[in-house]
Amino acid sequence: TEPGGSALRYGVGLGRAGFECAGSGTVGRKQAWPRWHPPEEMIERQPELEKYRTTYDRQNDAWLGGMEPGLANPLGSRAIYINQNGRDTLYRIHGSPEWRSIGKSVSSGCVRMINQDVIDLFERVSVGAPILVTSGLPGGIS
Repeated sequence: TEPGGSALRYGVGLGRAGFECAGSGTVGRKQAWPRWHPPEEMIERQPELEKYRTTYDRQNDAWLGGMEPGLANPLGSRAIYINQNGRDTLYRIHGSPEWRSIGKSVSSGCVRMINQDVIDLFERVSVGAPILVTSGLPGGIS
């Protein structure tokens, strides 16, 4: 929502049946050209993703593994991390190389956008901004 009450609308792709994300939260952090870390549950469903498994290196306080940033990365050009009650939900608003998925419910719960739209949104929102995701309503996110 812009000052004065006007709003921008972007096309999005939402979670498929059983993977819907809905509720309120905040922008926990933002990342340009993020590394993709598929969750354990996704790797279990799709064993071919094993090569992107992430492990935590306690000595160096760093996550190891994942998919390198780039045009083929499922998170696209930008990721906006959704928190609830101060904790990462593992859901993201992110770009997608699969632009044909926009307007469909095909993701594993994240909100997908075309890369140029997520770049615009990324520049407009700040960490701590409120997020409301509603399933079943046109638009889906505000």
